[in-house]
Amino acid sequence: MNPLVNDLIYYVSAIVAVIFVFAPHEFAHAYIAYKCGDPTAKMRGRMTLNPLKHIDIYGFLACILVGFGWAKPVPINPYNFKHYRRGMFFTSIAGVTANYIIAFFAYPLFLLVEIYMPVSTVAGYYLYSFLELTFRNIFVFSLGVFMFNLLPFNPLDGFRIVQAATREVNPVQRFLRNYGQYILIAVVLESFLCGILESYAHLPIARYFNILGYVQWFALNILGYPIQLVWNLIFRLGIPGINPYGVLISV
Repeated sequence: MNPLVNDLIYYVSAIVAVIFVFAPHEFAHAYIAYKCGDPTAKMRGRMTLNPLKHIDIYGFLACILVGFGWAKPVPINPYNFKHYRRGMFFTSIAGVTANYIIAFFAYPLFLLVEIYMPVSTVAGYYLYSFLELTFRNIFVFSLGVFMFNLLPFNPLDGFRIVQAATREVNPVQRFLRNYGQYILIAVVLESFLCGILESYAHLPIARYFNILGYVQWFALNILGYPIQLVWNLIFRLGIPGINPYGVLISV
């Protein structure tokens, strides 16, 4: 098959997948914040599934290229919450919870396409490839965004959880608030460089220094394992294995 067409199919499927990952994530933040007493996100038009309201171009591209990314943070005013700590906590975990639910339902759709979709023509093959890649990417990106956002660096959701669990004068919270974004940028750049060294400089040893590579491995092979186990048993595919070297979906 034409490799250019295959590449085009992959990137289109990745764009579709990122939309299905980010829009519900940010909507969940806005909706739970509203339910906890803060209407800020709703008033600013962020309590919507319209992806154009949520997409950050750099986070969008990062997710397509490396499986991790971010959207525009939903504005909240935690002092509007009926219960400050409870509101902060539930608002913080709302996005990643939505992502895990999406991953749970994306995987069986991937299996349905992988196992049962007939391929008898070239057009059928391209449709098959698009649907398979789209549902696979939704599964992979959802779990990647889930794990990435739980890192405790400002402005990620993990830092908001730290805020909910500690006081503002806490030195750990203060450090993460002031320097978390710089640590995050350094980690992303380090992992991106390791990926380049492994893929283009043919230095496989760089894999072992890729910090976000370990995060992604944990997301797919540990957090994603229960999802694969449940649906593989339902589809009678047996128990999935854990890949020690990379990211694979067992079918």
